[in-house]
Amino acid sequence: MLHKIPRWFQKLFPGYVWQINKPEKHIYLSFDDGPVPEVTDWVLEQLHTYQAKASFFMVGQNIQRNPQVFSRVKAAGHTLGNHTHQHVKGWGTATAPYLANVAACSRVMQNVGGEKPALFRPPYGRIFPAQARELRKHYDIVMWSVLSADYNARLAPEICLQNTIKATHPGAIVVFHDSQKAKKNLEYVLPRYLAHFSNLGYTFKAL
Repeated sequence: MLHKIPRWFQKLFPGYVWQINKPEKHIYLSFDDGPVPEVTDWVLEQLHTYQAKASFFMVGQNIQRNPQVFSRVKAAGHTLGNHTHQHVKGWGTATAPYLANVAACSRVMQNVGGEKPALFRPPYGRIFPAQARELRKHYDIVMWSVLSADYNARLAPEICLQNTIKATHPGAIVVFHDSQKAKKNLEYVLPRYLAHFSNLGYTFKAL
C-alpha cells in the first residue's frame, strides 16, 4: 500500500491535483465518504481545536440522510467537494451513468447547501480518462499525495499514525475518512497527527 504517492506517478496524470507545490508549511487535510453522524461531528471538533480547515469530499446519499451534519461542516468554513452520489467506482461504471451519479451528488449539495461544488474526488481514486475529461469541464479533480489508510481494519492505529506522519510533506494533500469503517483508526490518529504537525509549526488549510 502506497502511503505517499511518488512525484513520478503524479506526473503520469497531470490533469489531477495531487499536492500544492508551495514551500510554506501548509498541509491540506481532506476527509472522504461523509457526512456521517458522530464521526463527522467529532472530526469538526478536532479541527476546531487546532484552528484547522479541511476539505470534505461528500457522498450525495449521506448528505440526504444527514443534512444537519452537512450544514455544520459548511458553517465551520470547510471546503465541500463531490464524491459521487453512491460512492461509485469509475473503473466499474460506464461513462454516462458515472457522470450522472456525479451530477446527482452536485444537485443534492446545491439543494441542501445552496452552492455547487467546484472540486471532485473519484472514489478509490479510480476513474477512466474519458470520465475525467468530461468532469474537468466542471470540476477540479483532486487526488492526494498522502493516503492515511485509516479505513484498513488490519492496520494498527499506531502504525497508521506513524506511516501518515512519515509520508507528509509541505503542501501535502492528505486523505482521511469520516466514516464508521475508519472510526477506530481515525480517533487515534487524527488528534495526534494534528498535534504533531502543529508543534512543528504547520497550519492546516482547505483547498
